[in-house]
Amino acid sequence: MVFSSMTFLLLFLPGLLLFYFPAVNIRWRNGVLIAASLVFYAWGEPVYVLFMVFSTAVNYFCAQAIGHTENPQKQKAAMMIGVGVSLALLFYFKYFAFLCRNITGLFGGDPVKLQIRLPIGISFYTFQVLTYTIDVWRRKVPVQKSFAKLLLYVSCFPQLIAGPIVQYSDIVDELDARTITPSDFTEGMRRFITGLSKKVLLANICGAAVEALPQGDAAGAMSVFGAWYMTFLYGLQIFFDFSAYSDMAIGLGRVLGFHYKENFRYPYTALSVSEFWRRWHISLGSFFREYVYIPLGGNRKGAARTAFNILLVWTLTGFWHGADWNFLLWGLYFGFILLLERTLLKKIMEKTPKPLRWLFAELAVLLSWVIFYHTDLSSLGNTFLAMLGLAHTAEGFTRLPLIDPVTQNILKQYSFYPLIPFLFAFPVVPFFRSRLESTPGGERVLSVLQIGLPLLLLALSVVFLVGQTYNPFIYFRF
Repeated sequence: MVFSSMTFLLLFLPGLLLFYFPAVNIRWRNGVLIAASLVFYAWGEPVYVLFMVFSTAVNYFCAQAIGHTENPQKQKAAMMIGVGVSLALLFYFKYFAFLCRNITGLFGGDPVKLQIRLPIGISFYTFQVLTYTIDVWRRKVPVQKSFAKLLLYVSCFPQLIAGPIVQYSDIVDELDARTITPSDFTEGMRRFITGLSKKVLLANICGAAVEALPQGDAAGAMSVFGAWYMTFLYGLQIFFDFSAYSDMAIGLGRVLGFHYKENFRYPYTALSVSEFWRRWHISLGSFFREYVYIPLGGNRKGAARTAFNILLVWTLTGFWHGADWNFLLWGLYFGFILLLERTLLKKIMEKTPKPLRWLFAELAVLLSWVIFYHTDLSSLGNTFLAMLGLAHTAEGFTRLPLIDPVTQNILKQYSFYPLIPFLFAFPVVPFFRSRLESTPGGERVLSVLQIGLPLLLLALSVVFLVGQTYNPFIYFRF
């Protein structure tokens, strides 16, 4: 089930709220939310929900074992069992087929074509349950005595499928007690509607244009402008698609009494790639920093070790997104750029005007989306060549036209529409809000907009949903 579906909007969410709010006792509310979350996940994964419960149960008992012994070796062994079992499940479902395919290909055999279906959201809920077990072992959080509360933390539907990755320490208190004020409810619903409109009105339309444009597997049909235009649109699509889910998750969490941390802070305003990653998918960056980079030594063991740690973390970050070589390349690409920014480019960037720094950062990120999008390496290479005006055919390299007929039709069809999501990728809404707040009579206009605009966006989103084909969130497959 996805948030941007009529089933969720008209059936699941109203039904949940109908049972959730009359249950004043926190145990009943937790029970209602657990049941709803399991139904939400089982709607699309009726069997694989058992693996999520199993992973949670293993880590529950391992954390209990950590709390029942003072022996450091036994505590570490229990932690490693919990972490190991969860990672083993993730490895099997996400990477085992990839490993078998490449090993057989390496030794000259026919690639093994295993069909292992990836459970939706396994990368997210695995990382979440790991933060619990590791933090119990570190004595950062107490052992959770209630399996139901731990299961609620792992399975809670707003952030279950595509994040943000919520660390156990962030919401441990809210598992026991939650206060939901009218302000929480209205702000949460407003945030949810904002995310829904970003998904339906911005991300989905950009995605439709991307799918219609010539792709890298048809190199001869591409053009220079078409390749750049597709990359530009995909950069907008993935931002609004993923940030929309985070908005909806944060909003729904607030409606239910949970306060999740922000996952995006206008990343396309960044003046460096390092800053971009402090603004994009913040929860994933926090996880790798706290549970991988710092334990490896961070930047405390010299320049060579720091470079190794950065490259390792970004290799893992790339593979976390998917079991294909393009994701490894994508991770290494960012790892090397971040190393360059820390070393060779550091002094140059300090002296570079901000507009040029912004252009460099956005160009670097834009090129990364080409790597991210194409799981087929030949298509990846063809797209990069097309961006340079070249195509590789059986006869060798040929020059591509500046623009192709398909791209021309897409331009006519969508006209200036892409400028709308591009504009909203920047903090224009906070800008106008602050201007209204400082203008005489602006508070009254702002209060009207805060009520009327969400209702308008909700109505438009529903209208567009009726006409759109099924379009799941991009990060569902990770």
